[in-house]
Amino acid sequence: MTLTSGIVVYVVSWWLIFFMALPIGVKPPHEVGQKAQIGNEAGAPTKPHLRLKILVATLGAGAVTGLIYWVIISDIVSFRNG
Repeated sequence: MTLTSGIVVYVVSWWLIFFMALPIGVKPPHEVGQKAQIGNEAGAPTKPHLRLKILVATLGAGAVTGLIYWVIISDIVSFRNG
């Protein structure tokens, strides 16, 4: 795997993991006994925990990229002809 393909794998896996983590653990105001503020969407989460989700996406993308790198290097899956 070249450096460019490694970066592409990391970025794509980062966004996939980030978008999968976004809905986890969020609650709209009506589920926690609050009322939505004026001008806010009624279903907007009260505490989205974005820093934690960014950290999870960063660590997860590193693990996924490392796993894909290991699979390619160990020739478990070969993309070469012959």
